[in-house]
Amino acid sequence: MPDTATTPSKPRVLVADDEQVIANTLAIILNQAGFEARAVYSGEKAVEALDTFKPDMLISDVIMTGMTGIEAAIATRNKIPTCKILLFSGQAATADLLEKAREQGHEFEILAKPVHPTDLLAKLRS
Repeated sequence: MPDTATTPSKPRVLVADDEQVIANTLAIILNQAGFEARAVYSGEKAVEALDTFKPDMLISDVIMTGMTGIEAAIATRNKIPTCKILLFSGQAATADLLEKAREQGHEFEILAKPVHPTDLLAKLRS
């Protein structure tokens, strides 16, 4: 049985997007690139997954039905303060949501959709 104290673990990435194809594709790309990635399809599911998956990073779409990616990011940061957050969006309404979060003291990095896998991997590794 491998000794977990000396075996470096893969960085865990939780991908949240209500477009299942995007979430699944990103998770596949990340898994192939050496991360341990899991896809969920809502902000609520992302927050639920925090207890069992304990990600090192959350990558989330901003505009989702129900809980937004920003709300999920804030909940994630409250629960796992060390978790890195990367948001992405293809919609103009994102700027207003980010500004509201900023006013509440939350600062998040955002990428524009579509995100090229090379750009995403570079961002995750930086």
